[in-house]
Amino acid sequence: MGVGIAVGLSGFAFGVTSAGAGLTLLQSCALSLLVFTGASQFALVGALAAGGNPLTAAAGAFFLGVRNTFYGLRLSQLLALPRYVRPFAAQWVIDETTAVALAQPTRRGVRIGFTVTGLTLYVLWNLTTLLGALGAEAIGDTDAWGLDAAGPACFLALLAPMLRTTRERAVSAIAVVLGLGFLPLLPAGVPVLIAALAAPAVLWFEGRRAGRGTAGESAGESGRGTTDRKGTDR
Repeated sequence: MGVGIAVGLSGFAFGVTSAGAGLTLLQSCALSLLVFTGASQFALVGALAAGGNPLTAAAGAFFLGVRNTFYGLRLSQLLALPRYVRPFAAQWVIDETTAVALAQPTRRGVRIGFTVTGLTLYVLWNLTTLLGALGAEAIGDTDAWGLDAAGPACFLALLAPMLRTTRERAVSAIAVVLGLGFLPLLPAGVPVLIAALAAPAVLWFEGRRAGRGTAGESAGESGRGTTDRKGTDR
């Protein structure tokens, strides 16, 4: 609930930003109800506010939302929900629900964490989107509130304790470098997808290193076997 409340308040910022970009109240609320992935929503209205083409803005938002597909692949195994529930649960597959679910030690904990986080965040995000769009002028500069930092701060707080091994830390570090490095060069959403390549890159490197180690051990054993045979012949 703490994650849902902290991040849900960011809906104020989205409502104000959306209204400032020229979207109607209905359009702003529809984005939160149907899209419900904050980064993609901000990317869309930000591009529109900058005068971007609606199709280009939608493409950037789409690429940014593709990451949720990878979350779904993992959560489908952990949640193991009945088929008729999965389409509804898919609406709540976002950064925060995934992070909370992955932090739980049991399937029951995963389901509770996912459901409580998703429900709290969905209700509050949509409510604050409505209030933000209605009172855009009265609220003023939402950047001064620091609401945009709530989501990333909660996500990092959940992620940090999970980085226990060298492999996990290496993946995180490389992902940060890739994401930040390509951020000013590529459209919104694409750097996130490129950052995801950190995981297979680290696994490939570990596989190569393990392969060299195995080859070296085999060569050493072969050499020792030859020496032993020579000694026996003598």
